[in-house]
Amino acid sequence: MRSVLMVAEKPSLAQAIAKILSKGNCTSRKGLNGACSVHEYTGIFQGQTVHFKMTSVCGHVMSLDFIGKYNNWDKVDPAELFSKAPTEKKEANPKLNMVKFLQVEARGSDCVVLWLDCDKEGENICFEVLDAIQPVMNKGSARSVYRAKFSSITDTDIWNAMNRLGEPNHNEALSVDARQELDLRIGCAFTRFQTKYFQGKYGNLDSSLISFGPCQTPTLGFCVERHDKIQSFKPETYWVIQAKVFKGKESPLTLDWNRVRVFDREVGQMFVNLAKTSRDAQVELVSKKEKTKQRPQALNTVEMLRVASSALGMGPQHTMQIAERLYTQGYISYPRTETTHYPANFDLKGTLKQQTNNPFWVEEVKALLSTGINQPRKGTDAGDHPPITPMCAATEAELGSDGWRLYEYITRHFIATVSQDCKYLQTTIEFSIGTEAFSCSGRTLISPGYTTVMPWQGIPLEESIPVCERGDTFSVDEIKLIEKQTSPPDYLTEAELITLMEKHGIDAELVLPTIRSAVEKQLNLIAQGKANYHQVLQHALDIFKRKFHYFVDSITNMDELMEVSFSPIAATGKPLSRCGKCHRFMKYIQAKPSRLHCSHCDETYSLPQNGAIKLYKELRCPLDDFELVLWTSGARGKSYPLCPYCFSNPPFRDMKKGMGCNECTHPSCQHSLNSLGIGQCVECDSGVLVLDPTSGPKWRMACNKCNVVVHFFEHAHKVQVAQESCDVCDASLVAVDFNKTRTPLPASETQHTGCVFCDPVFQDLVELKHATMRHSMYRGGGGRRGGRGRGRGRRGNAKKPKDKMAALAAYFV
Repeated sequence: MRSVLMVAEKPSLAQAIAKILSKGNCTSRKGLNGACSVHEYTGIFQGQTVHFKMTSVCGHVMSLDFIGKYNNWDKVDPAELFSKAPTEKKEANPKLNMVKFLQVEARGSDCVVLWLDCDKEGENICFEVLDAIQPVMNKGSARSVYRAKFSSITDTDIWNAMNRLGEPNHNEALSVDARQELDLRIGCAFTRFQTKYFQGKYGNLDSSLISFGPCQTPTLGFCVERHDKIQSFKPETYWVIQAKVFKGKESPLTLDWNRVRVFDREVGQMFVNLAKTSRDAQVELVSKKEKTKQRPQALNTVEMLRVASSALGMGPQHTMQIAERLYTQGYISYPRTETTHYPANFDLKGTLKQQTNNPFWVEEVKALLSTGINQPRKGTDAGDHPPITPMCAATEAELGSDGWRLYEYITRHFIATVSQDCKYLQTTIEFSIGTEAFSCSGRTLISPGYTTVMPWQGIPLEESIPVCERGDTFSVDEIKLIEKQTSPPDYLTEAELITLMEKHGIDAELVLPTIRSAVEKQLNLIAQGKANYHQVLQHALDIFKRKFHYFVDSITNMDELMEVSFSPIAATGKPLSRCGKCHRFMKYIQAKPSRLHCSHCDETYSLPQNGAIKLYKELRCPLDDFELVLWTSGARGKSYPLCPYCFSNPPFRDMKKGMGCNECTHPSCQHSLNSLGIGQCVECDSGVLVLDPTSGPKWRMACNKCNVVVHFFEHAHKVQVAQESCDVCDASLVAVDFNKTRTPLPASETQHTGCVFCDPVFQDLVELKHATMRHSMYRGGGGRRGGRGRGRGRRGNAKKPKDKMAALAAYFV
């Protein structure tokens, strides 16, 4: 029997599609990675009985990154990232081990059907999946790759997709590759440069990363532009004439001045005086005009996000999460679409019939079905997916509160698109009072149309306009001059920002700026097969590279703006430790990222983050004479000393930037790994358990790589790492000076030297924290100090553990 592998974009989609195609007769199991399930059944494929396997990925399988050495901020000029720095594809989530999972499930398969989401990102993931599985699939089939196209998770749509399989679109996948590379190169180049520049100048700039994104930065520009308008706004005083007139016993009617306003009070007063020459208001014209309020166009993603933000109080990210869940469960069509036009063959009537039982809109739906639906307004066909549409009936109990609110809006919007327009009569009365012209207007509803299902857009009830005709006279009740002031615009709401993004041609998901919008058009040409991938990529990178060099050359102009809000680094922080170069005190700057700055040398030194820093006994590094500092993590109870200079400038070849004294390979320094290391970590493969000499009387050793902390010898006076090693496990021995009243030794003894792991005297005095030890604790050769040793040549030659080691390991578990 032939085997067909099918791959969806999310586990929930795989389950839903498998249930439909197998008609509920599939078996399910967890996959190798634990995150994705595999659903299996027997069915018909191209006229043959085959074994189907339906599974999924979890979004992108691969991500783009620079090769190793170009991720070093200190050694790479950011300008090199535009062209010289090679990139490579890496697993997007190594913990999921998605490539291996896909290969295990694909091995021996004859065909693959790709059910990834039907957009450009989904098309790109198609080829990520193919790159992983094609090497292990059976060879020989003339055609083995198929693409399913669908817009909703309904029985009809899924079966139609299965019966009309096509091929994945390589051009659309390439357009995403191009966008990913642009985002990586542009974002990293600008981010690295401005982060290093500004963190070196301002001490209270509380940010560990000053990011630039081709996506978010221009959107921030909209907000900044509005903020600048508000800050620079100077209110102006202006005047308007308010007139009130009445006829008979009717309530006074407030009129609008046709000149609207004037900015000179004396001129305004002159017009008031001219109007006051008459005690009557003459009706000059009465006009009536039937007007239409158009039903909405079909719903796309931008409009859904805008309404969700302004009317439902739901942010874009939350809205999309809910929309995707509704889509996966089959309640709505695919929620990522730019299209506002239904295709000619879309079953509008059938979709509407599904809503005949919901009490919230049953009357409106039945009326439409009996009188005939109205064809939706012509919108934009972006060529991606149909508009967002309800695909089946639902209740609040099924969807939950937020799910129901979004579904209700989508459904009401759909019903409105096939309803009649709202019609009303607008009446306008023109008056003259003296030499001045005034007017008033009112609206009377003729036919509510679509507003019966979207009542918030209905024509509000207003005070009725009096019945009159040209030549009628009204009495003037009052005429007065009112002083007002111009006001600044409000800050942008989320809904207004989404509207601005759409106005400027910005995709709501990508948040592209104007220049990025032009680039996006080029990327779309790649997707359509009308432009060369490499040429478009190079052209866009050349543009941004020139902008980058201009930004670097003009960076001092930014200082003028930054100095308004931030203090120079030399004027920030508190004195903490001495510089090894000038022997003056360096200042500890706590704002993220925390760091030390020597104002005399104008040098800044990095520190470990997310912990407390204090001076370490005024001790100095033997290599550079910098005073050591002690870092303590409040969350894990770990601490270790470090040299500020060595932390940023590793002194030995086998050290990396960001290592403290507990990883330093100095052969004789009393603070180094070689002096304080005890043995290999019991949890991770590369870590070494290092004595924390500051931890007494609650003594502990901690792994210099992972979060393992081992507490031992509580209340002991002194704990030291001895020169000797354990004959059993090769770990360094520990010399302990016990408290006389709390010693495990005979009353006459308080000192003992032994192995933490093997000595029976120490067995009950050791307690593991923050991790679970494995069976057995012993891991073989090189245990002592990670195999670095002190020149005894014992790497890999440790003796095997005795029976007591098993008992000790069991004690820790």
